[in-house]
Amino acid sequence: MTVRRTSFVARARTDGRDWLLEAEEPLATLQLRSGGELPGIIATPSLLELVRKARLYGLRLARPIRAQDDHEQVTAWVEISPDPEGEGCTIGVSNWQILPLQDSDGREASQRRNGIARQIAELTARLGPRQDLLSVESQSPELATIVAEMRQGLGRPWTEFVELEGNSHEQPLHWRLLDGARLRIQGSVRHWKAHLIPLGAPEPGSTGFELYFVAEERDEPVSVPPVEAPATFSAAMGGEIAPVLRQPIARIIANAETIRSQLAGPLAEEYSNYAADISSAGEHLLALIDDLTDLEVVEDEQFTTAPDHVDLSDLARRAAGILGMRARERGIRIDAPQKGEKVPAIGEFRRVLQILLNLIGNAIRYTPEGSVVWLRVETEGEIARIVVADQGEGLSEAHQARVFNKFERLGRSGDGGTGLGLYISRKLARAMGGELSVESAPGQGARFVLDLPADLPAAVD
Repeated sequence: MTVRRTSFVARARTDGRDWLLEAEEPLATLQLRSGGELPGIIATPSLLELVRKARLYGLRLARPIRAQDDHEQVTAWVEISPDPEGEGCTIGVSNWQILPLQDSDGREASQRRNGIARQIAELTARLGPRQDLLSVESQSPELATIVAEMRQGLGRPWTEFVELEGNSHEQPLHWRLLDGARLRIQGSVRHWKAHLIPLGAPEPGSTGFELYFVAEERDEPVSVPPVEAPATFSAAMGGEIAPVLRQPIARIIANAETIRSQLAGPLAEEYSNYAADISSAGEHLLALIDDLTDLEVVEDEQFTTAPDHVDLSDLARRAAGILGMRARERGIRIDAPQKGEKVPAIGEFRRVLQILLNLIGNAIRYTPEGSVVWLRVETEGEIARIVVADQGEGLSEAHQARVFNKFERLGRSGDGGTGLGLYISRKLARAMGGELSVESAPGQGARFVLDLPADLPAAVD
């Protein structure tokens, strides 16, 4: 009987630490381009995971892998065999294919994965270029201990506060090795994964990272205390139901997006479209939950904002950047203020940004494809102003009188809106001592005007 042997284009050898000790080309070059060293821990996450499984369970594994560095995209078939006389493995690589970087598809897939991580993360942090902690945020009671420790340890590497499963090397490792790493967190019975999103160009991570902790298992069921005759539907949603619904809905969206984008494998087009519908419905439901939560907040008699010194030009540029991808998908250009422009105002940073995101998001949704959304800022006496103007159908006088009403949709349906965004935005504007108004006419687009108190220099006696 003839034994068929695989013809490998490259071979490699690892040790019990999952370090790549020896590697032939082209695997050696990929290791170095991905930020690793020779010898050094495997820098390709998919290959590292396979080697680790083969070593831990003593199994021979054969799988396709996909890797990408700043130069090219690679697909290959790898066969991994545990070394019977040692603690490491031998690697054989075949069917090595180099693909050009698909800017649109690759970037879209990456952004989609990052969006999924953001949606279902239970802890978020901002890191410096050396993975040192700059800030930490979490609403999870389960993570209260680690959040407190991380906040006390700002300036230290985030890896000091978690246990990296199957990894005892000095920290921090290169970010590519930590993206997707499994974690154990003190005080939590669940397993977690870390997601690192590099910031800065042309060198990813040159200006720092965004860090997200995502649980691999669902949290324990949350018991919802009975609510006796809530005064309003929004109060019940915001105070009791919203926190319970948000996480499972986010997971539905994440799973649907994984199916839709075929990250888990090829799929018939009709099923991919079904997944897209599920994801869209989930996002609409999350938006409704968020709006109802905000509605409860702004209608509370005790609601106040935290006034601060803000720059409307800077906030406009930030909002345009956040919604830039959505605009480009419809061929819409957002004309934002230039970097040299400054319009100081008094307002709460996140609330002003929330208003702008709502106004610009509406403009993108209702303006024709291929048009422009303008953001203009100015100071007029004691008023700092930002205008969001679109080229949509415009509003009649009757519609202008109703557009800021609660749950007002102006006859629209199926557009993903909740009818609460403008109502909440005006409430926020007035809470900050400002006003939100609209100027429009049928066929002439709409101009939404946000006025806030100007941040004027103090008078000198």
